[in-house]
Formats: sequence, structure tokens, C-alpha cells
Amino acid sequence: MKKYVMIAMAVLGMASCSDRKFHVEGEITEAKDSVLYLENVGISELNVIDSVKLTADGKFSFSGEATEGPEFYRLRISDQIINIAIDSTETVTVKASYPKMATGYEVTGSENCQKIKELALKQMELQRKAILISSDEALTVDQSNDSILGLIRQYKDEVKKEYIFPNPDKSYAYFALFQTMGNMLLFNPRTDKDDIKVFAAVATSWDAHYPNAERGANLHNIAIEGMKNVRINEANQAQAIDPSKVQTTGLIDIALADNNGKVRRLTDLKGKVVLLDFHVFATNESPARILLLRELYNKYHGAGLEIYQVSLDGDEHFWKTQTAALPWISVRETAGANSSTLNLYNVRSVPEFFLIDRDNNLVGRSQTIKDLETAIKNLL
Repeated sequence: MKKYVMIAMAVLGMASCSDRKFHVEGEITEAKDSVLYLENVGISELNVIDSVKLTADGKFSFSGEATEGPEFYRLRISDQIINIAIDSTETVTVKASYPKMATGYEVTGSENCQKIKELALKQMELQRKAILISSDEALTVDQSNDSILGLIRQYKDEVKKEYIFPNPDKSYAYFALFQTMGNMLLFNPRTDKDDIKVFAAVATSWDAHYPNAERGANLHNIAIEGMKNVRINEANQAQAIDPSKVQTTGLIDIALADNNGKVRRLTDLKGKVVLLDFHVFATNESPARILLLRELYNKYHGAGLEIYQVSLDGDEHFWKTQTAALPWISVRETAGANSSTLNLYNVRSVPEFFLIDRDNNLVGRSQTIKDLETAIKNLL
């Protein structure tokens, strides 16, 4: 399906293969007789994969099994740590000198690892600036806190713009989500609406690109739980909704008004195979795409297919005219290309589609589905 309205750069996919090996090699000088560890930074625990006692030349070589999706590791001597990400069977080369290996290392063979180094150094600089502010006796406590919070906001805006949103499927985008200052996550997915959207954008991308990766599922769960917490907090404040009635699903929900004014929720379609389609009717290519969707709908609606189409058209009357005779669910995002829905689903260009199974699980998007009709038939 041809993309014709550009919103931002398209996401590049990454492939992994779990039955082959990756390699981490290089040299850590000035560290004779020190033990260098290769550790897997898991979702809930840290595991030592391998270790070596370094000789005078500091050379080392580790290898491990590639996983279903990108995975995170670190090289460590004592408290000096170098974070790395591995995608498939690549070879990453690290060169450094102890005891300042954490800040002065060089890494080649992986764009992800280079970006992670940039993020790590930026995080250290943020920490340094925060310490200087907190130790400034000329500032009151409130002034100090406000200044530090301002630094954090600026940092997060920069990281979102330069590292996360352009390529949310990358390992460094995932790494950025979990950066901390002290014991505090810079991006708070539990209570901050804007931060939840950032997690959701990466989660959606990982759902599509690495459907079997545990990390992608975990990200999705974090985003869903964060949205649930926000709803509960809002309900408690308004004293209008019973928290026990707040539900979560395996899908980031969309709730928009259809062309008859009725609010239609994407998650209400559980039990059906859903083609979630983002569309602009005010384009020359729109009629051909609508014909294609009609063909799919006519062939498979009776077997359980539903289309939930989100229009980004600015003219409401035009949109209603164009959708009046369509048999599927037609809703409209009034904010157009600036909508939060696009950020949540990491839509960078339209038309764009996602495929959702009967249990409300996102199973793929245009970049990962080569034959849409076959994919639909496999889910029905």
C-alpha cells in the first residue's frame, strides 16, 4: 500500500535471529589482572554471561546467543560500566582505558551502541548540572527544585525529539526510556500522561517489529498500566468512576466519534479481527485505497473482519460526505497530524494500517505485513 502523505521519517525495522551468535570484543587497557564481566541487563534481573581476567594488553572476546529481539548487556570492571545493545548476530568492538572506561570508551560496529554512549554521556552531564544547582547556597529549596525540574524537562524534550520519536524501534530508544537521575526514572510511565505516550510509541513499534520479544510485551504492559493508573487517579479526583470498572487490554485504545456522532472504541471490537486504518480522504490516491478496503471488507466481514478507519481530514463536512456510504467504522481525529493518537501508534506517514487479532492484540503493521489479505485470513 503506497504511502502518500508524509508526517515524518518512516521507521526502519531490525531483524534478529535467536539461533546464531553475537560477539563483543576489544580491549580495556590499564586493567591488568582486573576481571571484566559481560552481564545481561534483563527486565527484572542482572545476570553474568561471561567473564575474563585481563592480561597486560587488555584484549577480550565474548559471544552469546542472539535473541528474538534486541537485548541489552554491559561490560563491567568494578563500578565502571559500559552499556551495549545487541541486535541479531552483529559484532561490537569496544576500546577503553581503565579506570575511566565508562566515559572514555570508543565503540564501533553498532549504531545503537554509539547512540547509547551519547545518551549515557548526556545523562551524566544532566546529573552534573543538577548537583551544581543543588549545592548553590544562593538558591532557595524551591528555586533549586524548579531549576532542576526545568533541566529535566529540557533533557526529556531533546531525547524525545532526537532519539525516541524518529526511530522508536531502535534499541537506543528503549534505553532512553529507562534513564534515571538517582533512583528516579526521568520518564515516569506510571503517572505522567506525556511520558506514557512516549512509552506507548516505543511499545507499539516493538509490538510490530519484534512480536515475540519479551521486552516489547513488557513495554506494552507498562504503557497500559500507566494509562490505567491515570484513569483511576482522575476517577478518584472526580469521584465519578468506580476504579474497579477501569479496564485494561493488550491494545492501546482509541475512542473517537464516528460519522454519526457516536463514540466508537477500538477495544470494543474484541472478538473480531480488526484492520486499523489511518487515512486522508482529501488525496488523489484515496479512491483507489477505499476500493481495496471495500474488496477486503466484502470478502471477509462475514468471517469476522472489521475495519476501524481513522480519518485525519481537516474538513469535517467533506469527511462525512466521503464516509456516508462506507460500511465499516469511520471515525475522525480532529487534531489531524498533531493528534496524540498518531504518537501513540507511532504513525509517521499515511495511509498506514495495523492488524489486530480477536483478543485485542496488535500483531503487525504495514512495514511488517507483506501480504495483507493472507495475514487477515490467517487470523480469521
